[in-house]
Amino acid sequence: MSKLQSLRGFNDVLPAQSALFRRVFATAADVASRYGYGELRLPLLEATTLFKRAVGEVTDVIEKEMYSFDDRDGVSVSLRPELTAGTVRAGIEHGLLHNQQQRFWYAGPAFRHERPQAGRYRQFHQVGVEAYGMAGPDIDAEVIAFSHRFLTALGIGGLKLEINSLGGAEARVNYRAALINYLSRFEAELDEDSKRRLHTNPLRVLDSKVPRTKEIVADAPQLADYLETESRAHFDGWRQALEDLGIAYEVSPQLVRGLDYYTRGVFEWTTTELGSQGTVLAGGRYDNLVSQLGGSPSPAVGWASGVERLVLLLEKQQSQAAADAPQVYFCTMGEAAERQARIVAEDLRNRLPQLRLVLNAGGGKLKSQLGRAEKSGAGLLLVLGESELAEGAVQVKSAIQSATAHQQASGERVIFAALADFLATRLV
Repeated sequence: MSKLQSLRGFNDVLPAQSALFRRVFATAADVASRYGYGELRLPLLEATTLFKRAVGEVTDVIEKEMYSFDDRDGVSVSLRPELTAGTVRAGIEHGLLHNQQQRFWYAGPAFRHERPQAGRYRQFHQVGVEAYGMAGPDIDAEVIAFSHRFLTALGIGGLKLEINSLGGAEARVNYRAALINYLSRFEAELDEDSKRRLHTNPLRVLDSKVPRTKEIVADAPQLADYLETESRAHFDGWRQALEDLGIAYEVSPQLVRGLDYYTRGVFEWTTTELGSQGTVLAGGRYDNLVSQLGGSPSPAVGWASGVERLVLLLEKQQSQAAADAPQVYFCTMGEAAERQARIVAEDLRNRLPQLRLVLNAGGGKLKSQLGRAEKSGAGLLLVLGESELAEGAVQVKSAIQSATAHQQASGERVIFAALADFLATRLV
């Protein structure tokens, strides 16, 4: 019998990483509430035509990466490869975008059939924000300020913000012609993907990671030289707003986005700690997407971040215990102590709602229980046996580090002070 295992690129998220996933989602929810963004929950499955109309039929996502199939009614449906198209569809369907301003945030899985790499899987998770009905650079600055606060709250450092402007429709047409003319002189030297994109989506050639193509692109015409007056003014206003907020950035002329709907400002937070997959969070403006999908014209801007990449960075940059590691491990010796400890543990959880306490289960000698406690990551041990029962007391020990160090590291002095007070006044 063949061994059962997950499909390639579809990964199990085990408890240690689940804690970091929850931390990312909880941080996003907290920051979203502070900026006035409402949560939107979208279906995993949408009509394939939605993504073809939104993302663009000559993109890698549509050509090679979507999970599409006919359902039992013969309708072509797809697992969502991203969440912006679904957000626009929902906004149009429920009448949320016509002559209105809206701020949304979302989190959840998406699917792309691409080569799995560290932090990049076929089922992956995104967290992101979208703002509609606001055309000025002030909202562009706000969504970046949101992303900056979100990443800072997670404790992720060493990131660089790169920005660029793709211009409006006129600028894109003129620049596209100039870029094709330049790249055509080097067509034989381009990588195969870039050759394929040359006449269908030439701006994506700018994003190539192939060394020789990158050398060619370095001397290509600059999109900034083709920006129309309105796009240039928007870009200048956006940069000024970032400078006012003290958010450092770098203008990157080769920065483009992989989806066709982007226009004007685009941006990425990048890192050097994840190898070739350096983008941590990315987005931009897509003013034509709502009308492209059948709604009334509405300017829009947003970003999305791959949660798996955020988790990788958290694991690399932070060595502290997982956010939900227990603070206290309760060991017992003897049947009477087990019974009393069960009552005490529930009482502790009632009195200290934020306390994370594990009560030993399955018996075992004290040595084996101490081993479980150490493995759990708890900072404090409670030990209750027959002698403690007789004295109406409990042993309180350090499991891995001193109680003071644990409190300082975790910022939980109040919880531990309350725990100590409880143990001093009523245990058994």
